[in-house]
Amino acid sequence: MLVKDYMTRHPIMIGPDMRVTEAQKLMAENNIRHLPVAADGKRLLGLVTRQRLSIPPERLGSLDVWEITRFLSDLTVSKVMVKGPDLRTITPEATVEEAASLMIRYKIGSLPVTEDGLVVIGIITEIDLLVELQNLLGANDEGWRVTMRVPDRIGEFSKLTKAMLDNGWGIMAMGSVRAPKQPDLWDVVLKVRRPTREELVAVLEAIPDQKLIDIRETTEHTDASKRG
Repeated sequence: MLVKDYMTRHPIMIGPDMRVTEAQKLMAENNIRHLPVAADGKRLLGLVTRQRLSIPPERLGSLDVWEITRFLSDLTVSKVMVKGPDLRTITPEATVEEAASLMIRYKIGSLPVTEDGLVVIGIITEIDLLVELQNLLGANDEGWRVTMRVPDRIGEFSKLTKAMLDNGWGIMAMGSVRAPKQPDLWDVVLKVRRPTREELVAVLEAIPDQKLIDIRETTEHTDASKRG
């Protein structure tokens, strides 16, 4: 799972001299929250976000309504964009885990994707990562969502998958994470189609040394939200 496979290619970009009011309008019209700022339409200079374009009241001071209007109409994105050492980027060959790690570490919502120095070829956002997490766990697929708590030792995943195989049940999606406050255990989430609840519970509860934590049915649905 690499950044190049999940990023938004050819993102909308703006120049540093665009007025803040125009950038706000562009974001609203395209339902996006991040705009790379580029020179000559490709070389990254900075990044503006919806939050960056929100002018704090203290910057307006005691200006009257006419002065505020003039201030906003003259303000360009070069004055408010993230730039210099605060600007974080990632390469297309990086993993999505690396992208997530950078976003968490620096508390940011997006990363311009660059190559050949700072040439922008895409952007990846926290929404892109959440969409892929949803896909990884089969959230949009109909079936049984199961959480099993298993010991951290060789062979435990095989026991779980073999139990499904022996009954002719396919695993549509699977993911795992350390169990909360129990580093010697894993919580394995899998999506299974075909069996009844009773059949599935009986098989899962019969697996030695493993515990059924949760089981629920999910129905197929389409996520209509837009990325950005």
